[in-house]
Amino acid sequence: MANGAAAPPGPMLRGRRRESAVLEGLLDGARAGRSGALVVRGDAGVGKTALLEYVVASAADLGVVRAVGVESEMELAFAALHQLCVPVLDRLERLPGPQRDALRVTFGLSEGPVPDRFLVGLAVLGLLAEAAEERALVCVVDDAQWLDKASAQALAFVARRLFAESVVLLFAARQPSDELAGLPELPVEGLQEADARELLRSVVPGRWDERVHEQVMAEARGNPLALLELTRGLSPAQLAGGFGLPGALSLEGRIQQSFLARVDALPEGSRRLLLVAAAEPTGDPALVWRAARRLGITAAALGPAESAGLLEVGARVRFRHPLVRSAVYLPASPQERRDAHRVLAEATDAAVDPDRRAWHLAEAAPGPDEEVAAELERAAGRAQARGGAAAAAAFLERAVGLTSEPERRAGRALAAARANLRAGAFDAALALLATAEAGPVDQLEHASVDLLRGQIAFASSAGADAPALLLKAARQLESLDTALARETYLDAWVAALFAGRFARAGNVHEVSRVALSAPEPASAPRSTDLLLDGFSVLVTEGRVAAAPMLRRAARVFAEEETALDEGPRWGYAAGWAACELWDEETWQAILVRQLESVREAGLLSVLPIYLNALGVTATWRGDFATAASLVAEGDAIAEATGTRLARYAAVSLAGFRGAEAEASRLIEVVEKDASAAGQGVGIRWCQLVSGILYNGLGRYEKALASAQRASEQAPELFVSAWALPELIEAATRTGNTQLAAETLEQLAEATSAGATDWGLGIHARSRALLGEGKAAEGSYREAIDRLSRTRLRPELARAHLVYGEWLRRANRRVDAREQLRTAEQMFTEMGAGGFAGRAERELLATGQRVRKRTADTRDDLTVQEAQIARLARDGVPNAEIGERLFISRSTVEYHLHKVFSKLGISSRHQLEHALPPEPAAAARP
Repeated sequence: MANGAAAPPGPMLRGRRRESAVLEGLLDGARAGRSGALVVRGDAGVGKTALLEYVVASAADLGVVRAVGVESEMELAFAALHQLCVPVLDRLERLPGPQRDALRVTFGLSEGPVPDRFLVGLAVLGLLAEAAEERALVCVVDDAQWLDKASAQALAFVARRLFAESVVLLFAARQPSDELAGLPELPVEGLQEADARELLRSVVPGRWDERVHEQVMAEARGNPLALLELTRGLSPAQLAGGFGLPGALSLEGRIQQSFLARVDALPEGSRRLLLVAAAEPTGDPALVWRAARRLGITAAALGPAESAGLLEVGARVRFRHPLVRSAVYLPASPQERRDAHRVLAEATDAAVDPDRRAWHLAEAAPGPDEEVAAELERAAGRAQARGGAAAAAAFLERAVGLTSEPERRAGRALAAARANLRAGAFDAALALLATAEAGPVDQLEHASVDLLRGQIAFASSAGADAPALLLKAARQLESLDTALARETYLDAWVAALFAGRFARAGNVHEVSRVALSAPEPASAPRSTDLLLDGFSVLVTEGRVAAAPMLRRAARVFAEEETALDEGPRWGYAAGWAACELWDEETWQAILVRQLESVREAGLLSVLPIYLNALGVTATWRGDFATAASLVAEGDAIAEATGTRLARYAAVSLAGFRGAEAEASRLIEVVEKDASAAGQGVGIRWCQLVSGILYNGLGRYEKALASAQRASEQAPELFVSAWALPELIEAATRTGNTQLAAETLEQLAEATSAGATDWGLGIHARSRALLGEGKAAEGSYREAIDRLSRTRLRPELARAHLVYGEWLRRANRRVDAREQLRTAEQMFTEMGAGGFAGRAERELLATGQRVRKRTADTRDDLTVQEAQIARLARDGVPNAEIGERLFISRSTVEYHLHKVFSKLGISSRHQLEHALPPEPAAAARP
């Protein structure tokens, strides 16, 4: 991207050559089409703002947008983000519809459903990239430690995904917040001694006591603002003898004390004007003057404040340094601060900015005030509608403090806890639950407290504590809200499945027994009622009894309309119902349908769950390329959203691919993480995949041990059932025929309820391993016949493999070669290296020469390049690819150029032939 010649840099800062060079490098990169993000970190007064101003002066040929974090504005959702984006909002219409709508709702430009916060981040990335199409863009965010949480999350999201947009995003912060942690940093230290001495002499000319000079140097430690401020206001006599130098305060405290001394020296009207400005973070001069006039402050009050170098009023009201704001606001008396907020509330237009007005009213309240608390509740509702979960929580929490009536206070504390749960502030939510419990709560509110505790436990770790808490809440809700009680039982069942053996109380057996005794739904059963009944009967009475309910529930989620809050929330659990019945077609249909709903609704927080599940189905279908793409997309979104989800698809793919070192390392990591989180199902999944891995490698003793462990826990659940064929194969290969025969009986029961070609084909293949003569051969042929009618190519290839092995041992080499060649070819095409190697060894034993396997053409591409190439081949537009992968359209274009270069092609149309074909039977989500 060309932007013309670089602008000459601004005046070089004293002693900042290294820092200036780093910043100039970022600007040069933007001019050349590259992006970058940087946190300029350092103590108060060390020169961070001066460096940002140097960047702005050096970027005269570039676009510049700015925002400033303000401590008193930290509770207003997206306040800083709005500051930054206002100058480029004219590009809003260029964004894809979901992104455009998300920003319009976020900034209050239109009404609509609450946008997902990560969709907001993606929209901001797209908006800045669109603005940079005309000329490179520099985004400057000062005092980032005081950003409101919603803005910090969105901007950090953007910073981590900048690549080829010609955008530079600079933050200045004393100490980066959690949201900015991990971004590249430029630490700014004090000036070197020579530069510090030169600066000090420039502000204190003439001769003065060298001991005082050295003391000031030692106190300031090279901090430029300290060098300028520590000696301000001291008389020549004080400078000569050292009288009046700062005492035992922190450096920040000494600088603030210097500003405070200047504030104290001002006329009363100027001090009051400064206090009003300090209490109003927007910097709107018209608003400040409207408020000031209500206190009788005239324009004459501005002159002394400007002359003292504390404040300037132009297009915005700006303090010389953030410490000036603190020096003005903090020492003021509580009554003085309340007066300032009161007049600001009166001067704020309730129709234009009702939330900021509500906040000023709250700060002006001397004690409990029901009218203000109610206004804060309304502000919380508006913030929640814009996606400002943290702001909604802050408004509600402040409302609790302003409420004196005990029952209403408890109800608001409960609402604030719920808002904090949505915002991910689990500790704050638990503290508010304690406040709610301390008040007079009715039965429904008391049950809601327990429900929230369970939801917090599951959201924070999906671990051992959640099932019992949710079960307790469901029992309490039975007599109060039947529908909510049944939903809570379903939540408890899901939590118990995740916890597995780690559930301290409320395992799936207990939840199922209690749920079956709960009141029936008052009206026609909902999809969630069908799921709950099916799962509960499955555990208590077995698959045969549960099959009709599970089949009906699965089909509802696969084929019928479900409420928006039901499909995404429980669709993946409905997929489990299909898995219990070995019904892979319905399993796939549920996941594809719900994935579409989740994408359309922008529910990015649950999107990784569906991508992960579809990655598993793609692996089971032998479409490893699609599985890898889904894993990469899910990982990108999980990393962006902070979702803590065991990497089931990645583990499955590694196990089927059969690279032992890589697969065993991943299995070990995922199993360790699942154990630490108290997720028993994650451990069992790893054990299942270990059984597949080692059966493929012919390491049957290890396969047997893994499969046994996977099948021992909760045998009625599908993960344990899927481990049974691995156990049978490993047992027969190690001579444990008695164990294999006993396990075959369990597998017969597990597969009979669904009566699908998948289940019955797997049972036939396992039965053949224990059979002899014509009975065995008949079972092998039945397995191949049934599995060939499914999309499960690895399972079919394994049927050919074990049949070929049996034929070789029966000295039918010609017949064996046919089956083994088919298996080897299928495994090689899908990339199942372990099983392919096993088939090759068997072919060699028949005297058949084996062709050498070649590397896949896609191996030259990185994971992200291959993912983008496949999506582009399938006709997905660049903007939509960017949405899926959480990158900008510019970055997609950059990677596609690299893909074309590596594959020796020049357009999207050639990708179909340049990329190796994928299995015809594998459906893409």
